[in-house]
Amino acid sequence: MDWKEVLRRRLATPNTDPNRQLKLYGAKQDYGKKSEQELKDEEMDLFTKYYSEWKGGRKNINEFYKMIPRFYYRLPAEDEVLLQKLREESRAVFLQRKSRELLDNEELQNLWFLLDKHQTPPMIGEEAMINYENFLKVGEKAGPKCKQFFTAKVFAKLLHTDSYGRISIMQFFNYVMRKVWLHQTRIGLSLYDVAGQGYLRESDLENYILELIPTLPQLDGLEKSFYSFYVCTAVRKFFFFLDPLRTGKIKIQDILACSFLDDLLELRDEELSKESQETNWFSAPSALRVYGQYLNLDKDHNGMLSKEELSRYGTATMTNVFLDRVFQECLTYDGEMDYKTYLDFVLALENRKEPAALQYIFKLLDIENKGYLNVFSLNYFFRDEIFDMVKPKDPLKISLQDLINSNQGDTVTTILIDLNGFWTYENREALVANDSENSADLDDT
Repeated sequence: MDWKEVLRRRLATPNTDPNRQLKLYGAKQDYGKKSEQELKDEEMDLFTKYYSEWKGGRKNINEFYKMIPRFYYRLPAEDEVLLQKLREESRAVFLQRKSRELLDNEELQNLWFLLDKHQTPPMIGEEAMINYENFLKVGEKAGPKCKQFFTAKVFAKLLHTDSYGRISIMQFFNYVMRKVWLHQTRIGLSLYDVAGQGYLRESDLENYILELIPTLPQLDGLEKSFYSFYVCTAVRKFFFFLDPLRTGKIKIQDILACSFLDDLLELRDEELSKESQETNWFSAPSALRVYGQYLNLDKDHNGMLSKEELSRYGTATMTNVFLDRVFQECLTYDGEMDYKTYLDFVLALENRKEPAALQYIFKLLDIENKGYLNVFSLNYFFRDEIFDMVKPKDPLKISLQDLINSNQGDTVTTILIDLNGFWTYENREALVANDSENSADLDDT
């Protein structure tokens, strides 16, 4: 409360004390006898008294605030070099300490030995089992680092239909290995988190993957001159699917939760099959395929793709109206597309069942930027039959959620953007009939 308001209320408060009334009456009689200086001094005394009371109350409030623990720490500014260095060193020490808390290879081997020694018969086929009593015994002998894994909650999570109330030793060990791997990977990723805020920028993830390449045997054949293109190809998948709002950063938690990092680290397997490599976006054959397509489309060899060059993508059947929308909505440089923008385009068209890909294509189809597809939008690309396929909530418009819920998103987008897809859909009944006839002919022979 303001001190002026306090003073005003004190002076306005009535007092019924007779002695007080007499004093006031006497004061009024003496009022005319006081000099102007005395009146000012008296006013100042009152002001000092009430201001001190008000200030004292504020002090008590401030003392109360001090009891609340601090929860915000300002990040050092760019010119605060010493504070930045201190922050970096502190984070490095913290991550090293967290790394030492994890089980190393020797400790994991010891854990496996203890689990095998305390297995509870009978075995299920060749799978060793362990009951809760022996599970706790192993936990006591395994050491303090393993304590977090030997809880009733973990045991119950892995308990399924065993009639003896046991869990699989192998399943439990794989659970521990997975947890250790996740923590190791999180620490590894956090080392590249320059801001220390739990997310990676594009440049951070590029540095992580670049330094990871020498540890992946399946990438041994890559020439160093191709590294920058490989890194760009790999990073783009993470950001296309995990950064739908295009903020330029992704949470480390999201990286760990998705399967992309598993696919990338799968390249450590020296005996990875050819089929697995072909379906893995991060493999050398896949990266070379995508980059090779880009070079083949770039007929004038300027490192960029024009609308005419992109029109030959795939089977060269994309509609002109769709290509127009691609170059209207996507990032281009003097009307031409660079490799990074091309990667987004490829990821969208090769993963049309995924929400992120549908979001990309939906934005191109929504020519009026209304957030839904109406009759006008679809007539621009096709016809009203699309509404019958999607069955949207609103019969006059299709939202992105309608497209996802229909389970027809890939078919609908293929019809709208690809002439070949449109022709296949239009002639689907004839194609099925031809397939049936061909099968019958083969059976006759």
